[in-house]
Amino acid sequence: MRIHDITLPIHPEMLHWGRRPEIEIVESLANGDASNVTRWRIGAHTGTHVDAPAHFVDGATPIDRVSLDSLVGPAVVVDMTHVEGDVTAVDLEKAGIDGEQRVLLKTRNSAGPLKETERAPSWVGLAPDAAEWVIEHGVELIGIDYLTIESHRRTDTWDAHHALLGAGVLILENADLDAVAPGRYELVCLPAKLADADASFARAILIERD
Repeated sequence: MRIHDITLPIHPEMLHWGRRPEIEIVESLANGDASNVTRWRIGAHTGTHVDAPAHFVDGATPIDRVSLDSLVGPAVVVDMTHVEGDVTAVDLEKAGIDGEQRVLLKTRNSAGPLKETERAPSWVGLAPDAAEWVIEHGVELIGIDYLTIESHRRTDTWDAHHALLGAGVLILENADLDAVAPGRYELVCLPAKLADADASFARAILIERD
């Protein structure tokens, strides 16, 4: 068995959308305290995280009540590194992933924009017709290797988010797939149980078995 950690490290200099994480030293051995204690100020969408339906739909399922069945189980990493714009329904159809419940899109983001500390002017996202394809084909979780699954052209309308979350599809963002080969794995993705939250940072791994 081989475990691939696809989680981004959380730290003050990391790639971010909005405010960077902040760390406060509460207690420290160096200052004569009994232990080392820190307080972190981070957003629910920090680093590798899962968007719950409540992110874009008032009254919809929050992150602490999403189904773990959608977050844990067989998953497929799909090679989309050839895509230069956005992943389309045609791209997904050609990938042969019909019937898959958990789909992670490995794009050129993993080796490029995901490695930077500032948001890129453009990245590979999901086109609206691809979001509809995901919904129509029963995908329960769709992931991508950047800050957002949304196309950089549509961060004013958020079409993919509205469609996916409105249909109850979970979105995994900032999955680091650079060192992961396309193929089949077991996904274990566990967001923190933030009560009634719209999203949560998560530890996500892919398990590869002989």
